[in-house]
Amino acid sequence: MFVAAKKRAAELRCSLKALIERGLRKELRRPRSGQRRRRRIGWVTVRGGVPPGMDVADRESMYRWIGRRF
Repeated sequence: MFVAAKKRAAELRCSLKALIERGLRKELRRPRSGQRRRRRIGWVTVRGGVPPGMDVADRESMYRWIGRRF
């Protein structure tokens, strides 16, 4: 790629530095329209709610509750 860039700079009769700066300016000026869209999350819901005795605000108590189940 470096050799091709040097060759292109020579064809345009400009320095390699000028060619790279021009390319960077062009790339940074371009809007980010090519970004991928985020995937939508497919939420899975079931009836029932939170089991009795499980405190969802406390991770350690959730782990203890899950540990009792197995």
